[in-house]
Amino acid sequence: MQEPNLTRRGWLTSCASGTAAAASVLLPRGAHSADGAELLDDPRSTSPEVTLFSFDNVSIPFSHNLRLSMWPPEKHAANPVVRRGGPGTPDEMGVQFYGSVVRVDGRFRMWYVAVDRELERDGGCVRCWRPAYAESEDGVHWIKPELGLVEYHGSRHNNLVLMDPAPLGVVCLKVLVEPDDPDPARRHKMSAHTWWTDGKARGRATLAPLFSPDGLRWRLAISGKPVKGMLPVEDIVLPRHHFEAAGGLHKWNGMYYASGQGGPEVRNGVVTFSRGDGHGVVDCSGRELLMHRSPDFIHWSRTAHVGFLREGQHRSFPRGQGEEAHEGVSVWNRGNVLLGLYGLWHGARQDKDVSLDLGFLVSNDGAHFREPIPEWTFLRRGEDGAWDQGGLLQGQGFENVGEQTLIWYGAWDPRESSTAYQPRGGVGLATLPRDRFGSLSPRYSEREAELITAPVQLTDTATILANVAGLGTHATLRVELLDQREQPLPRYAGDNAAVVRESGFACPVLWKGGGHFAELREPVRMRVIFDGQHRQQIALYALYVHR
Repeated sequence: MQEPNLTRRGWLTSCASGTAAAASVLLPRGAHSADGAELLDDPRSTSPEVTLFSFDNVSIPFSHNLRLSMWPPEKHAANPVVRRGGPGTPDEMGVQFYGSVVRVDGRFRMWYVAVDRELERDGGCVRCWRPAYAESEDGVHWIKPELGLVEYHGSRHNNLVLMDPAPLGVVCLKVLVEPDDPDPARRHKMSAHTWWTDGKARGRATLAPLFSPDGLRWRLAISGKPVKGMLPVEDIVLPRHHFEAAGGLHKWNGMYYASGQGGPEVRNGVVTFSRGDGHGVVDCSGRELLMHRSPDFIHWSRTAHVGFLREGQHRSFPRGQGEEAHEGVSVWNRGNVLLGLYGLWHGARQDKDVSLDLGFLVSNDGAHFREPIPEWTFLRRGEDGAWDQGGLLQGQGFENVGEQTLIWYGAWDPRESSTAYQPRGGVGLATLPRDRFGSLSPRYSEREAELITAPVQLTDTATILANVAGLGTHATLRVELLDQREQPLPRYAGDNAAVVRESGFACPVLWKGGGHFAELREPVRMRVIFDGQHRQQIALYALYVHR
């Protein structure tokens, strides 16, 4: 893969132990220093133009004597932060968070799938899966507002969102909010996993694209009227294949991507998947991460591509019995890089032995994903008896708030497939120190340790920040600028290198004589040297560049 020239949109915050002068320059409106309240209360100020994560080997392609460590989040003590409803409510049977959390104007908005008691009576029920809505001020304490939009059991006192036309069965969904869309009616977009039918029998899973002006009133982006909660086959936007369409939704370079779980064809006991990406048919075991794309959210590609396969998945054995990639990838778009969660399906011969955790992916082209450390588990299912026992679901909900990264997830016990349907789900919250998914540290303390980044375009007023821990008197970061041929730029290298001496989530990287880059017309690379007698204690999580 060709190295990118990294550019995007920017954010500012303070170094946890930086000087008051530096903090006064770097803090955005409404932020506070690390000695006071939360760092950021304006979510529009939280996206850097370029984020170079330690685990992204495209943004940081070259290193010497550095070890990558990945860090799992902690589950919140209040979990589940969204619970099933009481008797007679639309989500009495289940809160299925194959959904989304989006922060809009400081408020957290959640879309999820409500499941009612009809599922218990009829496991094949389509219309008992309904999109629902919740909201929160802090991401921990949630309310289910009475929206008054949909009649359920003779009452409109519920949190169901309106679907037009209705009813449309939706088992998974993802929401993308685009406030700059010139059409106000399309500023909220939803990709939904529904079904298609030929009118005779239930068909296979497919994608339903929907628009909304406010996230509460939705209409199909295509013509067609549901039949028994399913789309007529003549109205579907994708080919007639099985695509569980709402694992994730994102936009990249003007194209919308919907990811989901590809569907198998079983022939003579061997599972094969039609890749649809010019490579014909590949024999692989079970679930794969499949992706379709669209330029306008209405017209979707006839072709698809495999965005990710787990190691060893090219071996063929019965579906569900191996290690598989479950239900697509839920994405956090960080401008120049995508972070994502997917289902680590641990298969078995019998349903009672199946389990499901969450894995971690990264992408630099919006289409193809990889694991920083193969088969690493990002978040583990709960023990038997816990609300999230058996398996986890990758909701698409990620936010940086102050010094924390918040990640929302769902639960589903795949072992229930071998028994009668049981009440399921809820929404959990997991937290990390801000952006500290992974870190680079020296492997051997007695040896030099350094990295070189991909080319980055700097402007005259660009600001560079480091998310780093372990710095002190005998452990510092020295940062030099190089040209694209990796030759040092004298004003920014050697004795003129920037030195970072204090740890924090966003510590300024400042060169002698200021940090103005007006003379740098071409993209530059950064060389980061882990320096000092105690260099082995340094952990570099990310570098940020914003204009």
